[in-house]
Amino acid sequence: MEASTKNSRITDWALRLVPAAILLMAIPPKFTADPAAVSLFSQLGAEPFGRLATGVFETLAVLLLLFPATVVFGGLLVAGLMSGAILSHFVVLGIVLDGDPSMFMMATVAFATSLVLAWRRRCEIPLLNQFVRSCQAPMA
Repeated sequence: MEASTKNSRITDWALRLVPAAILLMAIPPKFTADPAAVSLFSQLGAEPFGRLATGVFETLAVLLLLFPATVVFGGLLVAGLMSGAILSHFVVLGIVLDGDPSMFMMATVAFATSLVLAWRRRCEIPLLNQFVRSCQAPMA
């Protein structure tokens, strides 16, 4: 295997596993009605529906990230979810919750890695690949 191909595969897996791991840590409190999750979504005015819906979409995003045929959709879904989380931190929650900025930082890391992943796989996005020059099939 060529070194650049191997590095590309390692990078791709890292870009998939980092947001998946972050979401896997964040999902259980949403479904178990952890007091911190309930408090957070209450501050957002989205308890319980927003908490449960977010948990469902985060679970779907993790599954999409792990299956090769759906990676780009998982990346886009994570980017969307995390943009909402980051916006919530800026507008309502604050960057530091109970003296701890880790939730904001994890959302930012998941957002950034999922955007890079989606960009690297942009040719797999239906309709968009028609407009991206580098996605054009070579002439036969």
